[in-house]
Amino acid sequence: MNIIKNSRVAIVTGASRGIGAAITGRLANDGFAVAVNYAASSKEADAIVARLQAQGAKAIAVKADVSKADEVRRMYETTERDLGKVDVLVNNAGVLKTVALAETSDALYDQTFDINVRGTFNTLREAAKRLNDGGRIINLSSTTLALNMPGYAVYNATKAAIESFTKVFAKELRGRNITVNAVAPGPIATSLFLDGKTEEQIQTFAKMPPLQRLGQPDDIASVVAFLAGPDSGWVNGQILRANGGVA
Repeated sequence: MNIIKNSRVAIVTGASRGIGAAITGRLANDGFAVAVNYAASSKEADAIVARLQAQGAKAIAVKADVSKADEVRRMYETTERDLGKVDVLVNNAGVLKTVALAETSDALYDQTFDINVRGTFNTLREAAKRLNDGGRIINLSSTTLALNMPGYAVYNATKAAIESFTKVFAKELRGRNITVNAVAPGPIATSLFLDGKTEEQIQTFAKMPPLQRLGQPDDIASVVAFLAGPDSGWVNGQILRANGGVA
């Protein structure tokens, strides 16, 4: 594939479903060439790419486990080769399993920190060397960090780290006109949130925001699109809590 010129290029991690898929579709609709990152099965990512290409967008699927630095490096290299140098990085890849802290296994702790924290660390570190000046970085945090609900201790700890990365990295990129922000969604109707919850639990979460509904992936994609676009140039080092007013 030849390098595509005159298109801004975005990498979206964990982009094969849920919020990541919605973000990818929105950015493609806004004119970005998009790299759809996935970690395991290519089926969903390939389907998204085929749909976007059929709509006239430039898109590729890129396999990479973001917790592994060498795979992240290859993800950037593949994107640069096939689409061009990266302008926007969206760190969406993540895992969520709610378990009381005292019952959390070493394996679950390691998995959650490896993907949520090390994965973000790896992509940010590579972005420092590869992202175009004037670019945008959008990390995904969570409103659960503000709610302090039982079962979320380890997950919240990973999101606290991501918010710290966001605020510090924004200052470390001084002089390059790159903004670094995070979006902290509230309850969003995706499999990541819904799996393992009873209908009663889901309805409880839906009633928490004053808007009295669960968020939808497109609600978050719209916020990410704003941060990735030209109108957000003076927003930097911030956490945008897109949660319907729940916190």
